[in-house]
Amino acid sequence: MEIYVDGDACPVKDEVVKVAERHNLKVHMVSNTWLRYGRHPLVTSVVVPEEPDAADIWIAENIKQGDIAITADIPLASRCVAEGAKVLDPKGKIFTEDAIGMTLAVRDLMTNLRESGEVKSYSPAFTKQDRSRFLSSLDQLIHKKN
Repeated sequence: MEIYVDGDACPVKDEVVKVAERHNLKVHMVSNTWLRYGRHPLVTSVVVPEEPDAADIWIAENIKQGDIAITADIPLASRCVAEGAKVLDPKGKIFTEDAIGMTLAVRDLMTNLRESGEVKSYSPAFTKQDRSRFLSSLDQLIHKKN
């Protein structure tokens, strides 16, 4: 089992590394800029070109069944679930095979509503409760059998 982090805007990178250290798991921090984890023995920093979806493409092409992806990107989550990976967003939501289709449909609907001006877009602030829920969910995924 390895952990793949969609790293550019991920607010829980430090938490992922701490959990990985506890369980001796390899982590791939994927971003289009260099991240400070380059010298950590369990962390591989993967810098992709500054092109749309380059990090998503790299993760989707490299993740395997039983690995864990950390991402808030719903289309990437869907691709990872299709590969048999476990997927978690930074607020602790676990994306499952049963629910990813509906999650993707809602995301597409909300995108269309925002683009048409029907709905205003906002993202609630990241909270301590989100961080706690993330850590709990990550621990759950690590201990869950495939």
